[in-house]
Amino acid sequence: MPTKKTADTPLVGIGFDVHALEKNRPLILGGVNIPYEYGLKGHSDADVLLHSIIDAILGAVGMGDIGVLFPDTNPDLKDISSLFLLKEVLKQDSLQAWKVSNIDCTIIAQKPALSSYIPQMKDNLTGIIKPHYWLNIKATTTEKLGFTGRGEGIAAYSSCLLIRR
Repeated sequence: MPTKKTADTPLVGIGFDVHALEKNRPLILGGVNIPYEYGLKGHSDADVLLHSIIDAILGAVGMGDIGVLFPDTNPDLKDISSLFLLKEVLKQDSLQAWKVSNIDCTIIAQKPALSSYIPQMKDNLTGIIKPHYWLNIKATTTEKLGFTGRGEGIAAYSSCLLIRR
């Protein structure tokens, strides 16, 4: 039998994003400019990690996904920093009664190696999100399988737990 939702019931969201790699674009992940011959194709800076986090947060409060608040048809958002978009998401009225308890993320990329950039990504995100408990970022490959394994793109998954303020 389902339990009744109460005001202190935590909220959970899951986010996913993927972008193709292309030449002559910066590779931005977690707000970090990573030296690499390819960047991510997109209307904004195409930061798949931040986009998946934004989707997880929005999903937890039932606000859809990043495209609802920030459509790629808006010329004002061309090449905008996803760190700015994350700050704007956290200002939404639907989130004011909630705080981020924890976020767990996985970046999927065959190349480049990302582990040395994760501490800076965490610093960028912790400064904005201020998680109550934990922020975890991991990077993995797909052992050369699929579009990420062939170096065609990068993907990211995120989960988010929100608790009442």
